[in-house]
Amino acid sequence: MLADLTAGAVEDAEERASARPLAAVEAAALAQPPARDALAALAPADRVKIIAEVKRASPSRGDLAAIPDPAFQARRYEEGGATAISVLTEGRRFKGSLADLEAVKAAVGVPVLRKDFIATEYQVLEARASGADLVLLIVAALEQEVLQRLHALTIELGMTPLVETHSAREVDRAADLGAQLIGVNARNLSTFELDRDLFGSLAERIPADAVKIAESAVLTPADVAHYRAAGADVVLVGEALVTNDPVTTLRAFLEAGA
Repeated sequence: MLADLTAGAVEDAEERASARPLAAVEAAALAQPPARDALAALAPADRVKIIAEVKRASPSRGDLAAIPDPAFQARRYEEGGATAISVLTEGRRFKGSLADLEAVKAAVGVPVLRKDFIATEYQVLEARASGADLVLLIVAALEQEVLQRLHALTIELGMTPLVETHSAREVDRAADLGAQLIGVNARNLSTFELDRDLFGSLAERIPADAVKIAESAVLTPADVAHYRAAGADVVLVGEALVTNDPVTTLRAFLEAGA
């Protein structure tokens, strides 16, 4: 599944590149105002922080919410106390787009993450050109040399890489990069099975100077409390926020992670 999602995302990016060549995207990326400082925003604190996700659908759950106005959704997240906003830009299975990212960035004052299946320099550049402050890099989808190159480019453009892992080996690969934001996704992107205890089993392996982010399997305040107790500095939440009132849900989650 992960290989298919990545191949599809790269194919779609190549199609966009036929209309908007690399040089044009690079120029647009360099013309953007500086990215917001996501590392400072997400730094460990005395309570959990939340990255709230704009997410219409997923391969595992199908359609979740129409979200006709992603900017409005994002403003509700900011009102509820989200520290950053994640925007799914993959179109085939998640029904997102770069237009969603651009709308959200214009609507909020917190850092914005481009969440997609990124495997090429073009995709990193178009993330910055669309206003992204953070870019998701999935260790399982990338050979180490490619991961290193994309990680370096992301930083060179002033953005912050969120390096996502699913195993001890992948955490070690993220650490070898010097990654400052390391996520552990409870969802196995090959089988789509969930393991809420995966984060806790890997948290101590994450370098002490990196921000620890727990991703997926968050539906209730108890899930947030579980991750916080296991050492999470930040929790990324999607489905629970698009299927419930986002402001009250976020406030309950933040209270649970206090």
